[in-house]
Order: sequence, then structure tokens, then C-alpha cells
Amino acid sequence: MADKARIAVFISGRGSNMAALLYASQLPDSPYEVVLVAANDPEAQGLELAAAEGVPTFALSHKGLGRAEHDAAMEQAARDAGADYIALAGYMRILTERFVENWQGRMLNIHPSLLPKYPGLDTHQRAIDAGDRHGGVSVHLVTSELDAGEVLGQIRVKIRDGETPGSLAERVRFAEHQLYPRVLGDYVRRESDPSYLLDKIRELALALPQTHERESHGTPGWRAGSEKSGKYFAYFSDRHHGSDYTALLVKTSGMDELLDLVEAQPQTYFKPAYYGASGWIGLILNRPELDWEHVGEWLERSWRSVAPKSATKLMNVADEF
Repeated sequence: MADKARIAVFISGRGSNMAALLYASQLPDSPYEVVLVAANDPEAQGLELAAAEGVPTFALSHKGLGRAEHDAAMEQAARDAGADYIALAGYMRILTERFVENWQGRMLNIHPSLLPKYPGLDTHQRAIDAGDRHGGVSVHLVTSELDAGEVLGQIRVKIRDGETPGSLAERVRFAEHQLYPRVLGDYVRRESDPSYLLDKIRELALALPQTHERESHGTPGWRAGSEKSGKYFAYFSDRHHGSDYTALLVKTSGMDELLDLVEAQPQTYFKPAYYGASGWIGLILNRPELDWEHVGEWLERSWRSVAPKSATKLMNVADEF
């Protein structure tokens, strides 16, 4: 990824995890930059720290506003800052389902427990009361269900004899500041990691009926039909022929459609060398806000163009249900 991922951090108080993210972003190998710190409390201490470091801030009290209205304002602030991702860092608001859906796969949260244990509040007291040997911290993707998204990373923290919620929270906070920058950095790097992108494409392609993988001139490809007579419907291209892109190559209806798409959406499509002459289009994978549902739709469309009728009939029956 040539440009760093742009992160908006949402806070409600002192913003210690925000500070950890911000200072980690200043390291020379950081794959992200903090472009906004936003709070639902104009008195949040973290705003002052962010401003001192030259980071734009936004604050809007949620008091007197409906949840949807406040969420819309916070989201607009993130979009105005050009954010690719939102990192919740002690943001003490439950977000509306619409907000969460708008940022699906691009919003992370940090939670002071070893999820799925103890979602919600009072995590340290609950871990101590349960007799657990360890508390800890998790970074996870945000979904509409509270603290239930995919866990991206965890650190365990020992629960000592005589531990109190306060003493455990203090040591867990040290772990939080180590974990969040590392996990966020690893997560945004996936946009430019060819191995990750290839694995995702492989998973989607091989889920289609009567599909198998076969390399072609050093390029991973997928064919529909039998091993003997199958036809290619997709290739994975990692900066081949001097291209700047990691891409999925799929079949269009012809040169007119290919050129129209490339002209209208050059940030999404390009005409690949060699393959483009035959009507194959490049769908750029190493870019922010990649919509994997859109990728899946292209794979299925391309597959349908070459798949045997026996396979498409199965897909048509499945679609009816």
C-alpha cells in the first residue's frame, strides 16, 4: 500500500489508547496515520493531547441528541477527514446498526477482557469473581452485537492473589497500549498483503460449483468444469507485467464494457496487459474500502460465462432458496 491507511479514533475520556495509536503511527514503519480524534464529550482529555500533536479533532456531546443523529454527525466527521478506518478507543457509546454496517470490516474496538468472556462492563470484577487465572485485553472487529465481532488479537494478564478490579485494570492498560497499535497495523496491512488477498480470492472462487485451481504461466487461476476440459474464469495477478496493482482478473462481456468501466472507475478497474486484449478486466484488490461482496459478484458472473450447464443449474436452484 503506497499510502498509509487513514484512521479516525473515537474516544470518550482521557484517550490513553488513542495516544498509544497516535504515537505508534509516528514510527517510520507504521502503515497508518491518525487523521482525526473525535469525542462524544467536548471535555474529553484526549482531545487536548491530539490537538497538541497537530491532529484534527471533532467533539459533539450526545446529550440532547438522538442516537442516530449523533452517530450521523460522528460518522460525517470521519468521512470529512478521509478516514479509511475507525478505531474505537474507550468510546462509551453503543453505535446504531446502520453506522456499524456502513463501516463493516473497517471499524475496530478494544475491550478489557479475553473475549468471548465478559462482554460489556465490569470485566475485571467478573473475571476475579469467576476465579479466572488470567484477565486480559482483546481487539476485535465491531459488529451490531456488543463485543461479538471477530477477535484479531489478545494479550493475557495474570490475576494475582488479592487482585482488585483496580489493580488488574492498571496492568491490563499496559497490555492494551501494546496490543492495539500492533493489531491495527497488521490489520490495515492486509490491504496490500498479496498472500492474504490470494487466500480470500481462493476461498471465494473454490466455493463455486465444479471449480478447481490451476496455475497458468506462474499465475494462480481458477477453472470451471472438469480437470480435463475446464475453462478459466479468474486469475490472480500480483503486479504482473509492470502493473502497480494486486488484482483479480475476470471476464467482461467485451472490450466496450471493459473500456467503459476503466474510464468511469479508474480507482477500481484497469485494463491488464496481455489479458485485456481478450476482454479480461483487472479488479484492483490493494485499495482501501475493498468490497468483498462486489468481488464475489464478479467471480460468480465470470464463472457463469464459462461454467457447464450442469453447474449453473445447481447454482440457479441454490439461488431460488
